[in-house]
Amino acid sequence: MPSECILALDVGTSSARAGLYDAQARAVPGMAARRPYSMRTTPDGGVEGDAPFLLGLLGEAIDEVLAKAGPARIAAVATSTFWHSLLGVDPEGAPVTSVFTWADMRAEPFVDLLRQRMDEKAYHARTGAFFHPLFHPSKYLWLGPTRAARWMSFGDWAYERLFGRFLTTISMASGTGLLDTHACQYDEETLRRVGLRPEQLAPLGDTKDFFQGLREPYRSRWPALRDVPWMPPVGDGACNNIGSGCSTRDRIGLMIGTSGAMRVAFETDRIEIPWGLWCYRADRRRVVLGGALNDGGNLVEWCRNTLKLGVPEEVERELGAMEPDRHGLTFLPFLAGERSTGWAAHARAAITGLHLASTPVEILRAGMEAVALRFAVIYELMPEAREIVASGGALLKSHTWTQILADAIGRPIVPSAEPESSSRGVALLALEALGRVQRLEEFPAAVGPALEPDRARHMKYVAALARQRDLYDRVIRRGKPGGTGPGSR
Repeated sequence: MPSECILALDVGTSSARAGLYDAQARAVPGMAARRPYSMRTTPDGGVEGDAPFLLGLLGEAIDEVLAKAGPARIAAVATSTFWHSLLGVDPEGAPVTSVFTWADMRAEPFVDLLRQRMDEKAYHARTGAFFHPLFHPSKYLWLGPTRAARWMSFGDWAYERLFGRFLTTISMASGTGLLDTHACQYDEETLRRVGLRPEQLAPLGDTKDFFQGLREPYRSRWPALRDVPWMPPVGDGACNNIGSGCSTRDRIGLMIGTSGAMRVAFETDRIEIPWGLWCYRADRRRVVLGGALNDGGNLVEWCRNTLKLGVPEEVERELGAMEPDRHGLTFLPFLAGERSTGWAAHARAAITGLHLASTPVEILRAGMEAVALRFAVIYELMPEAREIVASGGALLKSHTWTQILADAIGRPIVPSAEPESSSRGVALLALEALGRVQRLEEFPAAVGPALEPDRARHMKYVAALARQRDLYDRVIRRGKPGGTGPGSR
């Protein structure tokens, strides 16, 4: 056991994890715990969780790690939490709403109202966000008058329960659509347009604004942590980039879990944000620029379950033996709606080209290729980079999918060898905030051998992308009166 450790907490939309990292941000073997869960879904597009339940599961994961760690010294606790969550509380901090996640689409009818009230391009240039139901402005309009006295993310609520202190990091605030990402302060026009007062939101802080001094009953429950500094929550996407070694302009992080994202994180004073991409923050010094897909591993699971596919290992062999785009299918992978780059929340999946000889595995291959083509569209808007580092459980389980991505994008893909990139990333940020690390790049991330693109296969995917774009224009862009925002190009 190392002489001192960072306890890294990672709260995602499907599990709560806790693990120990040493002073070089290496995972301590055997010192990890995980509690899986599922968000509630509603027929009208809701995807929500229960704040006390989530905190309870996180507490169980902490209990397990501390029991395993014994007398190990914890130097700090650091937390990565899912971006975009929204929770309303009463004056005493008790929840009066569910935790609304990024996947909750019930605010979609209010997106057009925002477009009537504000200039979306000016809003995007300031905030790095779009008029889309995953961001908070449309959610406030959808919720209307409530009993909520204050609004916060799940992670900020959990810290208030633990410490009795109300604060949010620049990182968490940047994912709300309420922050001027250049000035690192709330955007006054947006607050005014949605009827919010600044006192209803948390004061803004940064990674060095440690919390300390646990309240009861947690002080008695975790004596090893009672006076340890806790770094306030940071957005999980930023942590994933940092943990996989993508914290400079020349390395792009590509992640596929339940959903998918392509991001670049780097230090800058100011940035011109390309239309179609979002821009959040890891902290006051670092921006996180990129695009995200609602469909990733969830699309593969939908195909497996709906098409009654067989043993995963056998299916993987079949997928790997197929020629690119040989199936002739054109797939719009929007089972859960669209984020980047068109931001059409109303979008839904479509498949054309099906015939009597089409097989379930061909449909799965078409879906995996379709996701890769959406990443190719995002990549066109990204800064030039020397390599793309891939992470995420859904992607790293499939060598075939990783190769499809390399061929579709036309760039080498380097698989990450870090098992928990977000946890490692938040541990690195904590070491930096404590002054133990001067530059995050001091501890490079582990990676595997690169998968090189094949030019002939890439040209086939160029043609497939042209078909996909044409189908997008006919089905998604023209399928909604008044257009759909940024568009797919």
